[in-house]
Amino acid sequence: MRQNHTLMVILLIVLLLGACDSEASQPNIDNNGAQAAPGFEIYTHNGGVTRPSNAIDIYIAYSPESEQYMPELIRRFNQAYADGKNPVTGQAVGQGEKPIYVWGTDPITGSSGTVAQGVVNAVIAPNNANVYKPTIFQPSVSHWLTWVNSNTNRPIFNLSEARATALSPVIIGVWEDRLNQLIQATGKQREEIGWADLLRVLENGWPEGRRAVYYGHTDPRISSTGLSTTIIEFYACARQNGFTGRRLTTDEVENPDIQNCMREIQSLVRHYSRRTEDFLEYFGQGPDYLDMLALEETDLICINLGARQGDEQCLQPQGGRLMALYPAEGTFWHEHPFGIVQLDEAQGGWTTAEQREAARIFADFVLIPESQRYIMTFGFRPANSNVPVEYPFVIENGVLPEGPTTILDVPDTSVISAIQQSWTLVKKQADVMIVIDVSGSMEDNNKIGEAKEAAQVFLNGMQPGNRVGLTIFSDTVDVRVPLGNLESVRNQIQSNIQGLRTEGGTELYQALTEVTNLMNAETDTERVRAIVLLSDGADTGDSGVTLNDVVRAVSASRDSLNPVIVVPLAYGADADVQALNSIAQASRTRIQSGDVENISALLDLLSSFF
Repeated sequence: MRQNHTLMVILLIVLLLGACDSEASQPNIDNNGAQAAPGFEIYTHNGGVTRPSNAIDIYIAYSPESEQYMPELIRRFNQAYADGKNPVTGQAVGQGEKPIYVWGTDPITGSSGTVAQGVVNAVIAPNNANVYKPTIFQPSVSHWLTWVNSNTNRPIFNLSEARATALSPVIIGVWEDRLNQLIQATGKQREEIGWADLLRVLENGWPEGRRAVYYGHTDPRISSTGLSTTIIEFYACARQNGFTGRRLTTDEVENPDIQNCMREIQSLVRHYSRRTEDFLEYFGQGPDYLDMLALEETDLICINLGARQGDEQCLQPQGGRLMALYPAEGTFWHEHPFGIVQLDEAQGGWTTAEQREAARIFADFVLIPESQRYIMTFGFRPANSNVPVEYPFVIENGVLPEGPTTILDVPDTSVISAIQQSWTLVKKQADVMIVIDVSGSMEDNNKIGEAKEAAQVFLNGMQPGNRVGLTIFSDTVDVRVPLGNLESVRNQIQSNIQGLRTEGGTELYQALTEVTNLMNAETDTERVRAIVLLSDGADTGDSGVTLNDVVRAVSASRDSLNPVIVVPLAYGADADVQALNSIAQASRTRIQSGDVENISALLDLLSSFF
């Protein structure tokens, strides 16, 4: 993803310059012409408030979850100073007191991990494409602040000063009927159920319903929720294997029995994703998409209410509601802390003492009762203990008002790094067949060139341990490279892709039916089975195979431990979107444009499955 970061930023600037922005007359210049981007990143959220000429500028990069409330808090803060009032006290600005002006941004790539890496790069690799130089970094969880300090070997953040601003525990969202099955099967109360119970009950499938369990998981190297969830899972597996200590060590992370337990948990995964936001829309489809998902409590409330979370729409569940399961082994609070960069330029940093003090005043403002009550409306528990927990924290929204009962100790940074590094060892691996349409119609408007480029990008982004193959089709179906370990077949597949030529008709339905049946024959229940289709989607063949045949073939594996997933990528304005969408719906995926301009979105999509 990082390799496309520069392109994404350029496109963002072009779009913003051509639009009427209600928050600023230009994306990185305020109304008085002051520069608003101290580093590589761009800060566009200023509330549309005119900047006082003598203001102290501070810059906050915040997590995607905070996008729900942070732009409005920035507007209120800036407006107070524009009106000559101290936003914390409400009193008139004192003699000689400088106003403060806040600029904000959420990460372009949508994750706290990306910003954390950008802050590290700002110190040790300032020429990297991904660089962030905020005054305040507000990740979802303080793990990232510790991680930055460790990876720069510098006290970038004073961890004792980092203040929680909005609380949300990491929970497991489970459909209500599934939760009732778990309660009945275990004989336990909801708050007593943990990962040990989930594995014990679910190893043979749901007590009522299909055998396969559909679990969603985000990437711990990028996603805050993914990182916290993976640490929680390691804690649960360590407890099952006799660990009685308070804090995980690298001994537990490297223990083969504990890693095998982690693989058992990962065997439940149907969809992986870079970030939780990718799941918000599609989880609303119900248990046919996912049975359970690790997420923040605020995300679950968003889904149950059918609300919005920043740029993402949470689809309200159909035929049920999600219930928050607080793992009995324990969980973490995501406290959305304010980490203030401590280093000035002489120390290799970029903040001044004046800016750091101004940042503390902004943190004070975020914690006043009025701000906390506003934040709470979006499903965050107040970080100010003087503010009582109120709606939406009610049983009807799927949560327990009292929240979790057991909070885990955050491991040392070396342990967190070891857990991230172990991810490729314990996560579920994939069998992926790349299927490319080489019919004559793919020559039009260079659709085949775009498909070849996308296939190469995808192949280059795959992780070791996956198996991959290549099938092409026109009038006939040709399995050019059977499934094989990525390291063994990469060069062969790349060579075949480079040499592809177009001719003939489009036996799309025959190709998909044959490849789906081929993937169904793969009996390894420990691997994701997937087909990545690159086509203009218009079947012109005369084999007699129909769209219904394809849907039946895809649906045939739906109840297996690893159903076959088909991800269609549509090329060209004349693509048969309706047919490709029917195929995607049969495997609970989504159709995606395969245009060159959309390669970054393509990678995000594909990462949602393997």
